[in-house]
Amino acid sequence: MARKVKAPSRLSQEDRHAQILALLRRDGTLRIATMARTFGVTTETARRDLDELARKGTLKRTYGGAAARSLIDEPGIGARGRARKAERERIAEAAVQMVEPGDVVMIDCGSTTTFFAQALAVRNLHLTVVTNCLAVATAVGAGARCRVVMCPGDFVARENGVFGTDAVEFVRRFKANKAFIGAGSVAADGVTDADSLACSVKRAMLDRADRAVLLVDSSKFDAAQFELVCPLDRIDELVCDAPPPRTLAAALRAAEVRVTLARR
Repeated sequence: MARKVKAPSRLSQEDRHAQILALLRRDGTLRIATMARTFGVTTETARRDLDELARKGTLKRTYGGAAARSLIDEPGIGARGRARKAERERIAEAAVQMVEPGDVVMIDCGSTTTFFAQALAVRNLHLTVVTNCLAVATAVGAGARCRVVMCPGDFVARENGVFGTDAVEFVRRFKANKAFIGAGSVAADGVTDADSLACSVKRAMLDRADRAVLLVDSSKFDAAQFELVCPLDRIDELVCDAPPPRTLAAALRAAEVRVTLARR
């Protein structure tokens, strides 16, 4: 049974959500009745909290409560691309403003980075793009002014990209002005993802770029996943659709990460 945690009075919804996720990380499951007692709210409020966090993908809703989301399992890129589409499109539109003609850009494999590539293609800039993602290559490669350098490696259909030692070593052959990566989570202790193969490619791109830009929607805030990609101070800029929660915002400031909010 989960231990009752004495919570501060009049918690904001943001702080309450942060504590709910902390309890789930500790105990694995959480009941609505326990939440109501712990936070001093009605069961209806507790249920709404869980429903909202489930919509964001930060927990799994169960009958009468919730369970922690798996650290290693997540939907394929197709399913992820259909979730929070409007938010990802806004993030992409904000991020493409950071790209300048003549840039060499690295873009990793992911649903948000695919939206970014589609928005980048519309600008039709003179660019060189290094990527391990077939959808990214297809989007930016449609423009006559963009050279696409596609990584070799082992093809993973559910991610529509290539991974493995060959992909990582290939990325390390090049130098880029900017790297744009996605991730499963960003939290005060760093950027994490569920897939170790994807993490290796992300790290290689970050190592070879002058500027590192992380593209994540707000459902990824504090949604811890299996493997650390990098600490926050390895990221130069975060592009997101909503302000980060208080603890994460403070950690981003301390790491000197610039936060760009995508406009509605």
